[in-house]
Formats: sequence, C-alpha cells, structure tokens
Amino acid sequence: MFMTKPMEIEERSMEIIAPHLAGLTLSDDERKIYSRMIHASGDVGYAPIIRIHPQAVEATKEALKRGANVFTDVEMVKRGISLRTLKKFGGEIFCKVADDDVIERAKAEGITRSMAAMRIFGKQLDGQIVAIGNAPTALFEVLRLVREENIRPAVIIGVPVGFVGAAEAKAQLAAQDVPFITVAGSKGGSSIAVAALNAILYILDSSRGLNGR
Repeated sequence: MFMTKPMEIEERSMEIIAPHLAGLTLSDDERKIYSRMIHASGDVGYAPIIRIHPQAVEATKEALKRGANVFTDVEMVKRGISLRTLKKFGGEIFCKVADDDVIERAKAEGITRSMAAMRIFGKQLDGQIVAIGNAPTALFEVLRLVREENIRPAVIIGVPVGFVGAAEAKAQLAAQDVPFITVAGSKGGSSIAVAALNAILYILDSSRGLNGR
C-alpha cells in the first residue's frame, strides 16, 4: 500500500534521507536545506557535494526578513519558489529571460539570454537574493558583476546544471566571499535552486509545519 497523505510522505522522505547526513557536521538549518535539496533531486549523492558558505543561511534569512527580492535566471526557478511565503516578508521574484530587451541585447552582444538578463539587472542585484538553477553563463555574469562592478548580492544560490561551464562556474562561486549555496560538479538544476531557497523560507515561516522541513 502506498502512502497518500502529503505530510506523511514528506516525513518518511526525511527519515530516509537522515542517515545520509549523519556523518556531516551541519547546523539544524543546514540539515533542513540539505534534506530539501536531496528530496528535490531524489539523489542522496548530493549529500557530500552541497556547499553552504558559513554566513549563507543567516544572510538569506536577514535578506528575506527585510523584504529582499529574488532574481532568477529562468522561469522554472521563478515558478517553483513559494511566492506566497516570500510575499509574507515583502519580497518579489524577477526573471527577465523572455523579455524583449533581453532578447535584443543577447543577440547584439552574442551572449545567452540568461547572461544578458543578469547584465541588465546589474545594480538591482545589490543586497538581494540571486537564484540560478539552469545557466552557467548567468552565474559567470553575476560573479563578474561582483568582481568588476562591486555589486554584492545578499546571497547567491548558484546551482546551474550541465557539462559545459557548470562545474567551473560553481567552483568560482565557492572561491569568492559573497555568501552562497551551491553544489560541486555537473549536478544541479532549477528544482535544486528552488529547494534551497524554499527551505529557508519555510524555516522562517513557522506556519508551514514540519518545523520548516
């Protein structure tokens, strides 16, 4: 007999994931974030490759509590984030990848649309939350903005997926000093970016249940 109650399914999923985190030194909040990222992927192989900057969780919490906005690379990330919960804190979600000005700039400069979107966001990213789940080029551009234009997001959730540039972009992210959440190697994706941010939203939103898991 399969389980049908959502909360029971989630509880059981977390019980299955827990032993795979047992050997890691994690705070309670980090454990919840790891658990949600693993749950979203269906892959316990994420446990040893997730990387969370020591200040990332608190930086994300503080940003959310002051109503920070979220800037994403693709619509899949935008659609997955809990907008209802984000709006409780005053934040909004922005994705420009399909906007006409982004399409035109990408063509004119010979770059990806997600990269052009981050370039157009520019200074709007300062002090806000960046969530990149698909495009390594978007993450490379955000890191360029940090390095060359002194733009400082509150946190960068950077988990682009793939075999061309993804591992390199995430390695660069992990080597700089802006708070970040990422995974090593080629794994990642929109659902992983969504899971990381939603985990922190649920930690803050005590009305959700399961103590934010």
